[in-house]
Amino acid sequence: MRRIMLLLALALCSSAATSAEQPNILLILTDDQAYDAARCLGWDEVDTPNIDRLAERGTTFTHAYNPGSWSGAVCVASRTMLFTGQQLWHAQRDASKLEQRYVETEQSWPQRLRAAGYRTAMTGKWHVQADPQKVFDQVRHVRPGMPNDHKWMYNRPHQDQPDPFDPSDQSAGGHWKGGRHWSEVVADDAIELMQPVAGDERPFFLYAAFNAPHDPRQAPAEYVARYPREKMSVPESFQPEYPYAEAMGAGRGLRDERLAPFPRTEYAVRAHRAEYAAIVSHLDAQIGRILDAVDQLGLTASTRIIFTSDHGLAIGRHGLLGKQNMYDHSVRVPFILSGPGLPTGQQITTPIYLQDVVPTTLTWAGASTDGIEFQDLNPLLDPDVTATPRQAIYGAYLDRQRMVTQDGWKLIVYPKVPCVRLYNLEKDPHEVVDLSENGEYKVVAAQLLDQLRLQQTETGDDLYLPAIEALQPYASPTSPLPPVR
Repeated sequence: MRRIMLLLALALCSSAATSAEQPNILLILTDDQAYDAARCLGWDEVDTPNIDRLAERGTTFTHAYNPGSWSGAVCVASRTMLFTGQQLWHAQRDASKLEQRYVETEQSWPQRLRAAGYRTAMTGKWHVQADPQKVFDQVRHVRPGMPNDHKWMYNRPHQDQPDPFDPSDQSAGGHWKGGRHWSEVVADDAIELMQPVAGDERPFFLYAAFNAPHDPRQAPAEYVARYPREKMSVPESFQPEYPYAEAMGAGRGLRDERLAPFPRTEYAVRAHRAEYAAIVSHLDAQIGRILDAVDQLGLTASTRIIFTSDHGLAIGRHGLLGKQNMYDHSVRVPFILSGPGLPTGQQITTPIYLQDVVPTTLTWAGASTDGIEFQDLNPLLDPDVTATPRQAIYGAYLDRQRMVTQDGWKLIVYPKVPCVRLYNLEKDPHEVVDLSENGEYKVVAAQLLDQLRLQQTETGDDLYLPAIEALQPYASPTSPLPPVR
């Protein structure tokens, strides 16, 4: 009997030790936040002291990508990949059967963490074809894909006309619907959901999903006043219109692109970027409230924080407003890991996918990663481990665009033209100089196209791409390319 009691005691001690080693996991997920949309990430016009604080405390992955989308609502694909851990086209295959394939079998990301001993909770934007009530232990304020909007929020502003849009007008609904800005509600919920639950000693996994800075780009007046339109800069890659917009599925009929007038004007772009800065700053303040609560609740030493977004946004770059394109401003996102045991104040330039957060957190939790198609980032965080980076990064949008990035080069393919665009990202990070018509780089383009085909196989992409010879000489736009600033 004594031996049995001793074995039971040892088992309980072992269980307690394992539980103690599992960190709380806090995911702060934003919507439509470009990779550089914070001061610490490169946009020196915007005030983001709390995202900056998080970067100082943790490790920033400077080249985190979203693989793309099968729909104009890019966030649906991005979040479905998070939920399932499956690459783009495999996730699309499962999208209409998430309840059966993942919820009922408890194979979704949150359910794997719950099986490993976590209390799971969520608040905010969901936009996945599964019932969050079946997935998380606690759920607050489930929001739709985007806040409601109005016709007068589009095709604006015009320099010679009054602007009908006031970002701080609470009667307009949108982020203000319900009487309190949705970013503030998410922060309220996150602070509440991090509170200890009586009788429940499990670590928590909290999915705090902001709708900001998605349009309508609304913020309180004090934040709007910080960013006068006339003082905002125009992006280096500004163009009045993108020559392949229609062929690539991001033309004048796309909702996101109709927010500003055609052709784009510097006046309109400055206005939209000012509103973007204001809502990002307001979002940052709410993130600050969450970070303060982590400290005040005594959770700093036991909580690992992930800050990222589901995709980026153009906001006037390349003549585009939305995220339905393969340029870095739209396919790259911020990605910061912070917390006990993680490096501080570091940057890692190795390319990753934002969905790599799934196996990374499952590893932290000691949970199963069986069948997960993304890569654990922990080897990249450990200086004593030799990590094997990806050969290349893949991107896609519908059957209209394909992209591959490798060794500082990017190839974009528009199959409907057909043509390609080629960029040297190391020398041209804003992607303003298309090298595709320079015959010296034909070999580079061909090698990248071969790599893209390999990536298609890995991601379940069956779209046919012609040989590089069929794309040479590269097609010219039907009208001259607008001058690039």
